[in-house]
This record gives sequence, structure tokens and C-alpha cells, in this order.
Amino acid sequence: MSTKIAERVRGRVGESAPRVDGVPKVKGQFLYGSDLWAEDMLWGYTLRSPHPHARIRSIDTSQALSSPGVHAVLVAADVPGKKTFGLDFADQPVLAGDRARYEGEPVAIIAATDLEVARRAADRIKVDYEVLPAVTDMEQALRPDALRLHDFGNVLRHVRIVHGDPNARADVWVEGYYETGMQDQAMLGPESGLAVPGPDGSIDLYVATQWLHVDQEQVAPCLGLSKEQVRLHLAGVGGAFGAREDVSMHIHACMLALRTRKPVKMSYTREESFYGHVHRHPTRIWMRHGAAPNGRLVNVRARLLVDGGAYASSSTAVIGNASTFAAGPYEVPNVLVEGTAVYTNNPPCGAMRGFGAVQACFAYEAQMDKLAKALGIDPVELRVMNAVHTGSVLPTGQVIRGSAPVREIIKQCWGIPLPGESGERHDSIDYPGGSGNVSRGEGLRRGVGFAVGYKNIGYSEGFDDSSECRVKLFAGSAGPIAEVHSAAAEVGQGVHTILVQVVRSELGIDNVVLHPSDTAIGSAGSSSASRQTMMSGGAAQLAAVAVRTVLLDRVRQWAQKTGRVLRGPLSISGEDVLDANTPIARIQQFLDPPIEATRVYHHRKTRAIDKDGQGDPHVTFAFAAQRAVVEVDEDLGLVRVVQIATAQDVGKAINPQNVYGQIEGGTAQGLGLALMEEIQLQDGKIRNASFTDYLIPTILDMPPVVSQLVEEPEPGVPFGAKGAGEPSTVVSTAAIAAALRNATGRELNRVPVRPDDLIGLSPPVTSSGPPPAPDVPYPEPVPKLHGLAAGKEIEGQE
Repeated sequence: MSTKIAERVRGRVGESAPRVDGVPKVKGQFLYGSDLWAEDMLWGYTLRSPHPHARIRSIDTSQALSSPGVHAVLVAADVPGKKTFGLDFADQPVLAGDRARYEGEPVAIIAATDLEVARRAADRIKVDYEVLPAVTDMEQALRPDALRLHDFGNVLRHVRIVHGDPNARADVWVEGYYETGMQDQAMLGPESGLAVPGPDGSIDLYVATQWLHVDQEQVAPCLGLSKEQVRLHLAGVGGAFGAREDVSMHIHACMLALRTRKPVKMSYTREESFYGHVHRHPTRIWMRHGAAPNGRLVNVRARLLVDGGAYASSSTAVIGNASTFAAGPYEVPNVLVEGTAVYTNNPPCGAMRGFGAVQACFAYEAQMDKLAKALGIDPVELRVMNAVHTGSVLPTGQVIRGSAPVREIIKQCWGIPLPGESGERHDSIDYPGGSGNVSRGEGLRRGVGFAVGYKNIGYSEGFDDSSECRVKLFAGSAGPIAEVHSAAAEVGQGVHTILVQVVRSELGIDNVVLHPSDTAIGSAGSSSASRQTMMSGGAAQLAAVAVRTVLLDRVRQWAQKTGRVLRGPLSISGEDVLDANTPIARIQQFLDPPIEATRVYHHRKTRAIDKDGQGDPHVTFAFAAQRAVVEVDEDLGLVRVVQIATAQDVGKAINPQNVYGQIEGGTAQGLGLALMEEIQLQDGKIRNASFTDYLIPTILDMPPVVSQLVEEPEPGVPFGAKGAGEPSTVVSTAAIAAALRNATGRELNRVPVRPDDLIGLSPPVTSSGPPPAPDVPYPEPVPKLHGLAAGKEIEGQE
């Protein structure tokens, strides 16, 4: 668990360096969280509520405790410290005490000699439930007579954005109603970890996560321990996409390990994973766009409603994002946005790649196409005409200070050659329906759709985001070695490779190794919000520059003592110190003692929005444009995505190959939401908690993705680089839906689009109108959104 990653990577910033974890992963030698093992280890298992809403009258664990091989059975009363946890608000019980608020909520945990023994013991726990009425519809949750899921009500946060004159008149108006389903992150590695108790009552937790320190802030209080007594270590992560921002098995494994005094491993099955993490918020969005006859946007009015499920998670930040992005990457002088996140008895929803911007983009880009049609203007030209740029004022009053090459990405994306019309095809896989062999091309319609979107980089609304990194330069047996220590979570996105590239570029040496990520160093923040390249890359750069400064100072002192005259600037290359590009000494001789520097990177300060939604909420932005080409079988409603063309604003590509990979992976998840991915709920219960029934795109579903990187460096950030993980996800769902509309002529105002929608068996979803905005928003928007879980606790919770 403490082996250092010592793979040498030769690439520097701007080069497509091989990934530091690439070889062990493709060889099957990489250890994921579910591969962890310890001597004398026990297995943990979770008993979950079968009801979306129920009162727990009693729990009888006696039969489970008497089962052979069972070492512990714990319930809510056994939680040794704080009873609740949560990302933004500590509103979620560690174990349900007197009330369960969603199907799958943990009620009891068991430790046994093997997993099957633990499962059988769970079946012997007798829980007396009183089933209660459930609130499973987000509009129902807003009604005055709705059952209150929490003591303060069902409104988690309401955002109101007023910009200019919301009553401004326009010559041409279009309006629409849109829905998005509940999407799962579908990471291939389920939740997993290993808790190892220390002899002094402390605990070490090896866990697959996105943010070690925020987990530590939540876990320690619930265990009744100090943060110093709870040490977290990053286990191998098999994907995340937001699902690992929240605590899952962390506290449970630690409780069982501390109770039994033995290591305890927990690893969820796929079905458990659907219950054990948050999902993408389903949304309902009402929009009205007004424009002048020449196509200039005049007014945008939007009402957004998101279903946060039973507990807060990061819903406060998600509705903030969805609302601030609701007008799209366009200049609009007059805007009114009302956005509300509500509690229901559905599964909790939280972070997923795109974080509110995906749902908003699906709606506002459909509106732009409607508006183009009403005006008789080419939809791409309409977007170019209204695109924001550096200096534009957004609906929040924020001025775009950094790079915003929106017109450039639109033009570059549209300029990518279209795929040719398919001629003779010889394989059924070339048709919609693929290997189902249902077609030979009869009744195919081709459609082309376009979408533009944007996403914030880093945390918002006044959150003081930072990342710490330590770089140590020391003499190795074969030359100088730089060790990088950062708590940044490598979740498959390549951040560890980026850190190595940054340090190699700043120090000029080849041999850079990584210290395992853990909480022995300060926080690096979460691997989310497309922030790690900027934040942890920035911290690594600062630390490496500090080390280089000390090294060159030692060289100057050596030159002075030896009477050597330095002729030009000093630099480092490989194992040598150079004077005016001429080697003068080996680095090794200056590394006794080793040189070490720890630095913290902060981005520019932001400001929370006020009661009218005005402020400076986001650090900076990344933009993307996509064009989708689809074929639709008009008889069967089956779809083949033929091509995705993308142009993305990346600032500076630190590792171009990695950026292309992020674009393709993000597009795959957007394609999934457009065509197939949805958690099916019936009365608050998940009906498709498996990869048999919850479908995700495979390699056969993915089209060629033709990508162009637009590099316009962002001022004031390390290397001018922007995060690249989310923008393609933001736009791909909207682009594919637009292409389907173009092919079929149907409204298609809900995603995922089903075959019945494409052949007209299902009418468009409709609404009688948006629900009124709540009178009293709760909680008040606070600047400490997203990440201070140990802070604000909801009164009245267990």
C-alpha cells in the first residue's frame, strides 16, 4: 500500500507523455480499491432500507450476532461520534436511526469472516418498519401541503438571478419545456476500501475517493476522533465522475474496524453501488427566449427545478451552477432565472461530470435552434452572432476576464468535414440497431445537430479553494530524483502524469517519482470541477520553482567559493547544471542535504451571488462546441451516431493525448444521457440497478470523435491551462438531441430519447407551467459551498 510509483516519464509540459499508471493498468497489475487485502481481514456488509420512506420502530440484531463468523453488528446507536455527515450540510445519518428517507439507506453494518457470512447475517437482522407516504415528484415536493422530509421543509436552495430588465420586450419569442432523466456515473470500479485499526485507537483508511481531506473531515467527527487520528490513503480508483465525492463505505468500515480491532474491507456489488452513491440530478426546465429581428438576444427567462433526493450532497452547488449557466454562452442584456433544488424520497443526487451545466445546455441549445427557425437564421450563425467573448458581462454581473474563444470554437467545429453518405455496407453493425440485425438500411434518415456550451473551472461562490504540493530533490544511486507529494486523487483522468510533467519541466530533470497520495500532506482539493490541472498543477509548479531556486543558489555559492566565473543564466538539464547552456557540474554534488519545498496554490478570489444573483461566482470558464451526425431508422426508432466533431477551448494542452482522451470519454457519457442512460424509478424505487438493465455506451455505440484543440492561454493560471474533463459532456447530449430533431422533425424535449419518441408513439413530455418560486429560500446561499462537511449541521436531524 505504500509502494512509490517510480515509472519514468520523459515528456514535459505540452507533450503527450505516457501515463505513469498506464503500464500496470494495461498489464492488469494495478491495484484498485477492491483488490486491497490485509492479514486477518474481516469483510463488511451493509443492510439497507427496502422502503423509500419509513419509520424504524425497532431493530433486533441478536440472531445476526449469534451467527458463526460474525464479529460485529452495528446500528445508529453505535455511532461513536457525530451522527450525521454530508458535503455541504451534515444532514445524512451515518446509519438511519428512527427514519429511513430513501430506498437503500444504510440501517445496519456487519463484520464477518467472509462476505457471504456477512450477507447471511444481514438477512437475520429483524427491522420493524412503519412505511410512510413518500414524496417522489419534485413538483409535488414544492406544494404547501407536501410532506416535509426535513424539519425545515423540502427546499434545499433557491437561486434567483435578475439581470437588466426581465420585462424587456422582444420582437420574436420562443418557449419550451425540457426534462432530463437521472443518470448514473457508472464507474466500472465499485465503492471499496480497507480500514486498518491502529494500536492507539487511530485508524488508517485506504479508499477509492475523489477528495481525501474532505472525507477525513467527515469521517473523523463521526468516529469521535481527531483528524490526526484518521489517516486516509488513496487506493486505486476505477473511475469516479462525481460519484466518489460523497462518503459511502468510509465511516462504516472504520466503525467496524475500531469495534473488532481487525482490518475490515468493504467492496460494493454493482447493485449496491447504485444505492451507495449519488446520481446526476433529474431536472425540469421551462425557458422563454426573446430576440430582435436581426437575431440579437434580448431576453431570457428560465425556471429550473432539480430533484436532490433525500439528502443534500452537493445539490446547493449544482443548482447554483445550473442557474448561472442557464442563458448559455451568449450575451443577453435581460435575464430572469429562478432555480430550485428540492428534497424528495428519491435516491440522493449530487456531483456528476458537468455538474448542472449539462441539463442547462440541453435546454438552452434547444431554444437556440427554435429561435433560429423562428427568425429564419442559420443556427450556427445565430450562435456566432450572440457568443460571449473576453469582456462580456454574464447574467450574474460577472465580467469574463480570461480567454473566451467561443466564436473560434464554433467556426472550427463547423469547419470539420462532414462524414460522407454511407454507400454499400457489408456488416449489420453499420446500421442503427447494429448486431441486432434488424435493418439493411431501409428508412434511414440522417440528421446533423450543433451545440455550444460552457462550464466553470474550479469551485465557485467565494469558496477559498487551494492545493498543496511538496517537491523533494535528492541524490539517487543513478542520478538526481525529484519526488512529488500531493493528495490529488488520480481517478483515471491523468493528474499524476500532469504533476510529473510539470515538475520535470520546471526542474529540468528526467527522474520524477510520485509519493502515494494521502492526508500526511495538506489538501489538494477534489478531483472534480475540472480543477486539478490548474490547482494541483499550480502547486507543483510553485514547489518545483522553489526547489530550483535553492539548487541554483547552492550552485552560485559553490562558484563563488571555487572562484568560478559564471558567464550566463544557470539552468538544469538531465543530471547537469548548465552555465550559458554549457555543463559545469553534476546536480548530485549539490543535494546534500536534499532540497525540499512545500507550496500552496490559490486561484483568484470569487464572490458569492447576492439575493438577485449578482456577484463574481466563477474563477474562469472553458467552452466547447460539438456537431453530431446521426442516422435514425424511422420505422424502428433505432439510432446510430455516425460522427462527433468537437472543438474545445483548453487554454494550453499540458498533455494533448490526455486531452483528446478526456474529450472522447466525456462525449461517451453525454451520448449515454442522450440515448440510453437513465435510472428508472417507480414510487422512489430503482428498477434497473444493474448493467444488464442500466445501459451504458460500449465501443460499438461510440462513433469517431474528431477533435480540435483551441489553445488560447488563460491569463493568471499555471501554463495558461484549463481543465478539459467536462466541457465535452456538457455539449454532447444537446448536440445529439439536436441531430435527432433534425432527422425526425420531432420536438424531443426529454433525454434520454427513446425509440418510441423517435417514431411518434410517445408524445413530447408536457407541463402545465412552472411551479412558483418558493417565498423563503433555505438555506441562504453561503460562500462555503462544496466541501466543508464538518461544519454546518442541520438541526433536528438524528
